[in-house]
Formats: sequence, C-alpha cells, structure tokens
Amino acid sequence: MKTIRISCIGSGDALPGSPQYELALEAGRLLAEAGWTVVCGGLRGVMEAVCKGAKKAGGSTVGILPTSDPADANDWVDTPVATGLGPMRNYLVILNGDAVLAFEGGAGTRSELALSQKTGKEVVALARFSGFDELIYAHSPAEAVMELTKIVGAR
Repeated sequence: MKTIRISCIGSGDALPGSPQYELALEAGRLLAEAGWTVVCGGLRGVMEAVCKGAKKAGGSTVGILPTSDPADANDWVDTPVATGLGPMRNYLVILNGDAVLAFEGGAGTRSELALSQKTGKEVVALARFSGFDELIYAHSPAEAVMELTKIVGAR
C-alpha cells in the first residue's frame, strides 16, 4: 500500500505558543494519526510545528530544505532533503505530496499555492487566500483532515 504524503505549507515565522503554531501542531498530530507522512520545507514556524505534532503522534516527516546542509532541518524532521535551491525548493515540497494543507503565510506560501494549481494538487486551507478560488477551506485541523481524506481516498 502506498504511503500518503501531505505537503504542509505556511509561515516560517510562526512562533511556539502562537495560535498559528498551535494550529499546525494539532494538524501534524492528526495527519500522523491518519497514517500519513508530513512533507514540508523543513525549517521553523509552521514547518516545525507540523513536524513536531506528527512526530509526537508517532508519524514520519520529510523536510525539503532550501539550503545545502541537512543539519539546517528542524529537530522534528526524520528525513531532511538538502537542495541548495533556495525558494525554488517550494516546487519540490508541492510535488512530493498527494495533497496540500495550507496554513497562513506570505509570499512563499502563495508561491506554493500557485505551484499547487499548476501541478493539479488539491489544497485544503486553514487560512483565507485571495486570488485562489479553487481551495477547499476548513475551519479546524480536524475538518482539514476530513477534507484531505476525501481527496486522497478518491485516488
């Protein structure tokens, strides 16, 4: 059976204890409990929180790093993938998920949303993004996982 991978995108600036970080922490836990692998950019903020939540629930994580050093990954990444590509690594984050879970974020997150549309990846969003009409919006991590289950279960 194929392992389902969910690409998680969002702000690298979310701090531990902030609402955004806590939302990602809960989502990571639920993704792991669903038996899915978390794929992300591997650094801090939302990426760290979703990996931490997944690992604490016994899940696995992949961090696709913008840098050339695997040691730059956050402490909760099982498999760091050093690319040396800077923000161009966003394409690899999207490409390596079966679906995408989007958290609040800035230009990098918006670039990943655009790449999701270009590659046909369906996106469940826990934040509002103007200009992206095809997103599936969820009000909570539990609702997001329910929507992701519909997406990956349909394959």
